[in-house]
Amino acid sequence: MILWAALGALALSFGISLLATPLSRRVAFRFGMIDMPQRHKAHAQPTPLLGGCAVFAAILGPALLVTAVARIWAATQIPAWLPPVLKQHIPGAAEKAPFALGVLAAAAVLHVLGIIDDRKALGPLVKLAVQVAVCTAVTLVCDLRVLTVAGEPLSAILTVLWLVTITNAFNFLDNMDGLSAGVAVIVCAALLSASVGVGQLFVPAWLCLMLGALLGFLVYNFPPASTFLGDAGSLVIGFLLGVLSVRTTYVQPGQEYWSYGVFVPLVLMAVPLYDTVSVVLLRLRDRKNPMVGDRRHFSHRLVRRGMSQRRAVLTIYLCTGATAISAVLLPHVRSVTAAVMIFAQTLAVLALVALLESGDGKA
Repeated sequence: MILWAALGALALSFGISLLATPLSRRVAFRFGMIDMPQRHKAHAQPTPLLGGCAVFAAILGPALLVTAVARIWAATQIPAWLPPVLKQHIPGAAEKAPFALGVLAAAAVLHVLGIIDDRKALGPLVKLAVQVAVCTAVTLVCDLRVLTVAGEPLSAILTVLWLVTITNAFNFLDNMDGLSAGVAVIVCAALLSASVGVGQLFVPAWLCLMLGALLGFLVYNFPPASTFLGDAGSLVIGFLLGVLSVRTTYVQPGQEYWSYGVFVPLVLMAVPLYDTVSVVLLRLRDRKNPMVGDRRHFSHRLVRRGMSQRRAVLTIYLCTGATAISAVLLPHVRSVTAAVMIFAQTLAVLALVALLESGDGKA
């Protein structure tokens, strides 16, 4: 029954995204929300933005519905027709409602920020300031923490840093058709496998909604794309993946808290993080603003080495998939040797990436 509920959530968000994305295209054309080809843009024709609105709607709508229903049933009476296997989880879902609403509110702020920026560029410092404020608020208000063994202040700082970094990593990845959304699908699938493996339910439910929304959008965004996520979508996707990667439990039952599983997010996000770090270093090397867009991303460098855009995107999918498999296996590791082999495989993937796109890195 839990499996069917998960498939139902995925199908619902997929259907909403599939139907809402063409509508978002019409709205984008109506209000002039069009991404025009420029020097640092990879596309050749004017393409509507606001695809991120469809993705966010496909996540927000079902999430609010489930949260509201759970709260109402928990406060009144759970219907008798509900299967027992689902009944037992209603109180837990209702208890997590404040956290869910806090995360959705934070995502909504970033969504609005993205829409405004898609309409008229706000500037990198304004965007970064809002991101830091939102991530700090979520960390403190929703009690979201990484590495709690490091102590409260350091744990909070690391959490904010992680959320801001992953938010921007997927925003940076949104530079080629289907890239950010496709990589996000792979990351979602890996997190879903990891969270289900340790018996979590809250995180997998969110991941199912994200998977459905992203897959529905990819129907229109896979190269050649007919619509783009825009910042309104990529900021939300990165933020939610950051939150869910923190909320996922990577420690198997019976294991001690400190295990190799704590490195899962780093291994899983290795490729997006590589792209972010490399492009920032290249911009700093040339004394450019690291937050201003250009064509120095991993995907662009692959194209300059002779790949088509579609082949470059698929190459990045495969690299992300390779690190995702390593990440899923990591919580099950019991020996130092096995852990070292997984870390070595991840580094080998990044080394392969570096060899594939090696060049001068200039636009």
